[in-house]
Amino acid sequence: VQLQASGGGSVQAGGSLRLSCAASGSIFINAMGWYRQAPGKQRELVATITTGGRTNYADSVKGRFTISRDNSKNPVYLQMNSLKPEDTAVYYCWVVTGNMNHYWGQGTQVTVSS
Repeated sequence: VQLQASGGGSVQAGGSLRLSCAASGSIFINAMGWYRQAPGKQRELVATITTGGRTNYADSVKGRFTISRDNSKNPVYLQMNSLKPEDTAVYYCWVVTGNMNHYWGQGTQVTVSS
């Protein structure tokens, strides 16, 4: 399974970015989502979405970020609005398959300047 992420970049505070991630390979996806890791910090959950459409968000992004999928498989999108400097991190796409294997994308940098 390979995950191809795109959409990172640099933006000023209050701006928006949209991340996308597509999984290749013939797999059954249980859930997809995004994690992030800021310098000197542990990787943390940002948002996830199950095949059934159930979503989960970190408290720090609720109301600002929206995760979505085009269909029951992929790609998955993360619309990030009202970005803050503390959102600066490397964002990693994540997928868990039906047999509970976890996979990670290569990471995409998001930088928010004040």
